[in-house]
Amino acid sequence: MTETLPRPRQVTMAGWMIIGGSILVVATVFETVTNLHTLETRQAVSEFLSQPPGEGLGLDVPGALLVLRTVSMVAAGCAAVAAVLGFHVLRRNRSARVGVTVVAVPLFFTGMVTGGFLSSLVAASALLLWLEPARNWFDGIPAKSGPERAAGWPPPLPDAPPETPQSPPPAPTEQTPATGPRPHQGFGAPTMQTGVDAVRTERRPLAVMWACVLTWVLSGTTALMMGLSALVIALEPELVLDELRRQNPDLTAEGVTDHLVQVATYVTAGVTVVWAVAAIVLAVFVLRRVGWARVALLASAAAAGAVCLVGSLGSVLMVLPAFGCAVTFSLLLRPEVRAWFAGA
Repeated sequence: MTETLPRPRQVTMAGWMIIGGSILVVATVFETVTNLHTLETRQAVSEFLSQPPGEGLGLDVPGALLVLRTVSMVAAGCAAVAAVLGFHVLRRNRSARVGVTVVAVPLFFTGMVTGGFLSSLVAASALLLWLEPARNWFDGIPAKSGPERAAGWPPPLPDAPPETPQSPPPAPTEQTPATGPRPHQGFGAPTMQTGVDAVRTERRPLAVMWACVLTWVLSGTTALMMGLSALVIALEPELVLDELRRQNPDLTAEGVTDHLVQVATYVTAGVTVVWAVAAIVLAVFVLRRVGWARVALLASAAAAGAVCLVGSLGSVLMVLPAFGCAVTFSLLLRPEVRAWFAGA
């Protein structure tokens, strides 16, 4: 059976490199975002923008810092998704292999803000999953026991000599004792146990329902708040901008213009609302016992948790949705949840 195929060492190495490299990318992004507004970082950005190729970008220091922060958040989200998919790659999930390959592309480019080495490591590991013997393992093809052999080698063995006919075994008599107890034909423990197992497999675990409810609550609240933020800044921009200046008097001195704040708000709100709606739809599919939706929701929860954790540097309130994402992630990994989806 293909389920018993041993996992190649190449897949094990690539999977753990994806998981470990992605976790380190998240940690590095956390440190990068923390140091964005330090004097050393501002001086480095200013020096980069004062000479080619930076001077041709048309950015000032606050704009460049905003771009760095946005790219860093995207890198953290992609890395969190890659870490989750890497775990499912080790479980021979073909959809996870495709997903981690797709995510590795934006992670490779956005990971340049952290140096580029870790993101390149993850991308290279994803590429290894498409080479032999990893490719054969995902396709269910047994690995060869030795090195590749040339056609026609080893030579065929000589034909075995014809077997001499043997007399048939004696027919069993009534005195022949039974070799074991006869199988039970009526109602008994095996039939009842099979029925119990089937009921346990078919019954939806409570953890699945709680994970979906948490996803709906957090995603719906996030989409509502971000949508209202975009609506308020569109209708009453001065009210929001005055409050921002009151809370951060240095915004004007740093060169953060009103237009830049509005554009950043619209882009952030749009991406967040689309992401939240996608998570809500995924939770519906998870409730309907769709396997790929569970993997996608795991990746979404991990990415959202990483983004909220990085965002908690600016607002302590972001710790609450980060905790909710962590709970959702842990619920979807419970043994009874995995068994329920495996029986689909």
